[in-house]
Amino acid sequence: MLYKRVNVELIVIADEAEAVIGELNAELDRLEEVHTLFGGGIETTAVNHPGTRKRSALAHTKAAGQTAVRATRNGLGVALRAVI
Repeated sequence: MLYKRVNVELIVIADEAEAVIGELNAELDRLEEVHTLFGGGIETTAVNHPGTRKRSALAHTKAAGQTAVRATRNGLGVALRAVI
């Protein structure tokens, strides 16, 4: 039988690490009810995050939506003045 190893790396704020680990363990327990999992574990290592935080895809999408709303609002104002 062929197996695959699945590695996931997360970087979280040190103060939130224990809570994240607890939730991950709970989710792994839930997954084990549905799928066959072999071994594995969660290990933590302290790291220094270099530079500023990068925006997530969700943050980029929200910013694009806000820009579109502003552009639409400005365009409606110009159109309304042209009509009046």
